[in-house]
Amino acid sequence: MGRAVECWIPLLLLFFLPTSSSSDSNAAILITFKNLLTNSEALYNWNETVNPCNWVGLHCKDGAIDKLALESMGLSGKIDIDLLVQLPKLRALSLMNNSFEGPLPALNKLASLRALYLSSNKFSGELADDAFAGMNSLIQLYLANNNFTGPIPSSLLPLSKLVRLSLENNQFEGQIPDFQQNFSLFNVSNNHLNGEIPAALASINPTSFAGNDGLCGKPLSACKSSKKKTIIIIVVVTASVIALAVLIAFAYFRGSRKKTTQVKQLQVQGTKAQTKFAVMGQNEFARSPDNDHKGQLHLVRNDRERFDLQDLLRASAEVLGSGNFGSSYKALLLDGPAMVVKRFREMNNVGKQEFQEHMSRLGRLSHRNLLPLVAFYYRKDEKLLIFDFVENGSLASHLHAKRASGQPALDWPTRLKIVKGVARGLAYLHKEFPTLTLPHGHLKSSNVLLDHTFEPLLTDYGLVPVVNKPHAQQVMVAYKSPEFTRSDRTTRKTDVWSLGILILELLTGKFPANYLRQGKGANADLATWVNSVVREEWTGEVFDMDMRGTKNGEGEMLKLLKIGMCCCEWRVERRWDLREAVDKIEELKERDNDDDLSSNASEGEFCSSRAMTEDDFSFSING
Repeated sequence: MGRAVECWIPLLLLFFLPTSSSSDSNAAILITFKNLLTNSEALYNWNETVNPCNWVGLHCKDGAIDKLALESMGLSGKIDIDLLVQLPKLRALSLMNNSFEGPLPALNKLASLRALYLSSNKFSGELADDAFAGMNSLIQLYLANNNFTGPIPSSLLPLSKLVRLSLENNQFEGQIPDFQQNFSLFNVSNNHLNGEIPAALASINPTSFAGNDGLCGKPLSACKSSKKKTIIIIVVVTASVIALAVLIAFAYFRGSRKKTTQVKQLQVQGTKAQTKFAVMGQNEFARSPDNDHKGQLHLVRNDRERFDLQDLLRASAEVLGSGNFGSSYKALLLDGPAMVVKRFREMNNVGKQEFQEHMSRLGRLSHRNLLPLVAFYYRKDEKLLIFDFVENGSLASHLHAKRASGQPALDWPTRLKIVKGVARGLAYLHKEFPTLTLPHGHLKSSNVLLDHTFEPLLTDYGLVPVVNKPHAQQVMVAYKSPEFTRSDRTTRKTDVWSLGILILELLTGKFPANYLRQGKGANADLATWVNSVVREEWTGEVFDMDMRGTKNGEGEMLKLLKIGMCCCEWRVERRWDLREAVDKIEELKERDNDDDLSSNASEGEFCSSRAMTEDDFSFSING
């Protein structure tokens, strides 16, 4: 027994020696850092008798210092960045509300920082243009309430992860750099900036630009100097629209008499388009040479009023949207309902008979959360799919165009209702199409319509088998998934990934196109952004501002956030299957139970995500 103890003690020493050495080294570094400060009485326990992880203002993770928060301590003196460089795990530095003065230290030596807070000090002077060069991990930068002068450094432009930038109440001058980041916070108010505000910042609150008399352009008043330019643009755009209208009229009418339609303002994926169109008429669809049943429209449902192709051709119509996947029109039948006609050109992956069989199969689907296919028209070069028109628009328009249109924001109960409906509709598709790898394949917020009760209706489902493969891989959501971009494959769990992205979009209010790169090599999706925010422990900033302040629902919202992340797990083998995701979603409630807030952070009942820890969900969303 004694011999065993003698052997065990050296092993213990070997195990703990590196930690002790590292701790001593960190202590020496930080004590030297402290000695260069003045008025450092607040750092009362910074001494060698106390473990540095227990020092005031320090936070450790896995025994390494990752955060240094010396806020409101009356500190001044020298900030020795070369000492802090020796803390390789340092990710957040806050010296807010102190009395540091002089030029900005060489902070770009701390290339791994994710959060930097220097607001409310006495820093002054111009910032070097490369002041933030190489700080590619930076998410938050706060320099407000100082005396910085000169231009805003252009080295901030490449920092793609930067989503919060606070520069207000300084003396910055010149033009605002052409930022392209999607900021959740951006403030340059009360400086001496001038010129036109970059277009990417047009949706920022105008108060974030107040106190800069030389600024103009959206969201502020138009720039006077750009009036002439604006007139030229209007003339060019008008001429282009007229030319386009002539070409379209020629293509559709081929010399037939004109038909007019009403003008309607539309919202498509958060953008507005105003148009006047006569889409149908005596056009080439009625003269299909490759169809034995010339001009025949195939109705696939018996619960709709019957109509034929001629009824459709006589209908007044307007353009709802046009994109890489196809064009959509609203057709108002004479003495009948409004229909949506979707026109596809890249839909030749199967022959005529297989196409008709697949459309008939889609037409037999019946679920509360699917927009049913009503009819279709086959032609070799293009296809028409006809659906009921849904007046309330898409989830995308409600999430991303609500402020522009003045419509009320979606509250938490409504969003939960939408998520549950989407999950049920997707589960139904997976049940009805057990042999399809991608029963939906194109799930995104613009393909979720909302009826008058905000019940969701899935659209553009089940089209992967008939769409040309190269085109599908270019435009359909499933082919932006991690498994396809990394290894050219999709699985039954690929739709689950799309569901996860949709959940995160619904919770954050962020449009995925701002985070999801097109084509191969995608590595910066919405889940990655949420992951970075949660890891920085500012979970409240993840949620859409229109939901913050929700009472008695915080725990359920956090659960849904975790469900979304579990669905977005990039490793397919660790990603939930659809049944598990649907079951978890069905368990969610509008209001928390009394014990929900204490239990919702338990990791055991959720996925072992690369991003989630219990500490990540320890903050209220109301902040």
